[in-house]
Amino acid sequence: MASLLRQVARLRQFTLHLPVRSITTNAQSRASAAAAIAHDTSSPFEQPFFADEPHGPRVSTPIPGPKSKKAIAELNQVFDTRSLNMLANYKQSYGNYIADLDGNLLLDVYAQIASIPVGYNNPSLLLAATSPDMASALINRPALGNFPQHDWASILETGILKVAPRGLNQVFTALAGSDANETAYKAAFMWRRQMERGGAHVEFSPEEIETSMNNQVPGSPQLSIMSFTSGFHGRLFGSLSTTRSKPIHKLDIPAFDWPQAPFPALKYPLEEHVQENVEEEKRCLEQAERIIKEYHNPVAAVIVEPVQSEGGDNHASPAFFKGIREITKRNNVLMIVDEVQTGIGATGKFWAHEHWNMAQPPDMVTFSKKAQTAGYYFGNPALRPNKPYRQFNTWMGDPARAILFRAIINEIERLNLVENTALTGDYLFNGLERIQRQYPEQIQNLRGKGQGTFIAFDSPTRDAFLAKAKALGINIGGSGAKAVRLRPMLIFQKHHADIFLDAVQKLVSS
Repeated sequence: MASLLRQVARLRQFTLHLPVRSITTNAQSRASAAAAIAHDTSSPFEQPFFADEPHGPRVSTPIPGPKSKKAIAELNQVFDTRSLNMLANYKQSYGNYIADLDGNLLLDVYAQIASIPVGYNNPSLLLAATSPDMASALINRPALGNFPQHDWASILETGILKVAPRGLNQVFTALAGSDANETAYKAAFMWRRQMERGGAHVEFSPEEIETSMNNQVPGSPQLSIMSFTSGFHGRLFGSLSTTRSKPIHKLDIPAFDWPQAPFPALKYPLEEHVQENVEEEKRCLEQAERIIKEYHNPVAAVIVEPVQSEGGDNHASPAFFKGIREITKRNNVLMIVDEVQTGIGATGKFWAHEHWNMAQPPDMVTFSKKAQTAGYYFGNPALRPNKPYRQFNTWMGDPARAILFRAIINEIERLNLVENTALTGDYLFNGLERIQRQYPEQIQNLRGKGQGTFIAFDSPTRDAFLAKAKALGINIGGSGAKAVRLRPMLIFQKHHADIFLDAVQKLVSS
């Protein structure tokens, strides 16, 4: 790791002697050169992406160990540590491995709650992070709505928009997943009222202007966003009103009067419960359309996750999501797909909703986490508000994070990491399936087949399973009441899967 950083530093010193024009126009080739220092990609799915990555976990103390306990106590004096999973040493973390202060090194299949895409201290990202473009974005952070930087369009077109979902060619950039969903809701409401008013050219009435300042109709209309039982969409006021995963997120917080529809509770293995699952999804679709037609606060948009990640890793079939799209089109309601956790390659497709093969794309797709930035994609020009300052804040995103996402995209494409994730996911699922056949009481409802590494299973002793996994050098997380969820990075390969499967075998057999 130290030698890699020194080599990247030398490469950076070399580029400092290049003309500014050369530096800025050859960013991608320099990133490739830096990454080539770290790994041979002649056989990308067999050779390690990080040649000097540790060969396996190393656990020498309980977790947390004495140094970590001391640092946690110091941190707790100024910062609430009650939700702490582990105190990390990111300077010593590398590739798929996360380190702590006590010298422990864990294979990380949780990845900051599905948010690290291409490895800790990835050399290509280190190079992007020390580029003149990044330095300018950090030091001169622009208020993008008023003072966007001169190359903002280029940054978007070569990064965020380069991987835009099919049919969506515009983006509103935001700061986090909750913010992305919140602003998508605002866009839906403004679109709905604009449509009801007669079009973008129709001015607001004096009554609308006056009542809006008192939070009263018609200026503040009684509209709603429909979400699904067990869904999670964030913790801001609007997004929290659509979150249905855990009470602890919602207690004591005022909420909007918005509806929820049932999300299918599928039975596993899927191939043994085909008809039951078809009927369950049909029931949920019928309920969803009934709510849209009858709810007392008209529904402007429906938001849904391709996999309900925080709510327990709940899946549904492509037919279910196609059904939602048909219902929304039929009832003139927008469809928002929340890809905050599922997006950026984790399911073996760049966007999880690609698995559905829909004839018509969603109206909006929200993103964050692995993108290291946030926002929502859209294609319909009517989703731009009819006047400035209606969808606005000081920052409206962050060019530094957009530049980092561009480097992430380049790394994903260079190493073909989406395909790697699909192949590794199949290998990993097959391994878990073998263990499940041996210990069916310990690994229940295994799900995520054909969904890359976006895999989960239920454990009757979930919390103990997660704690014991750390002692074996595995950092893994849970979701819902009893799910163990896998959220490895896109650089997770078969030899990492073998380490993980060996640990799972030991955990369920002990």
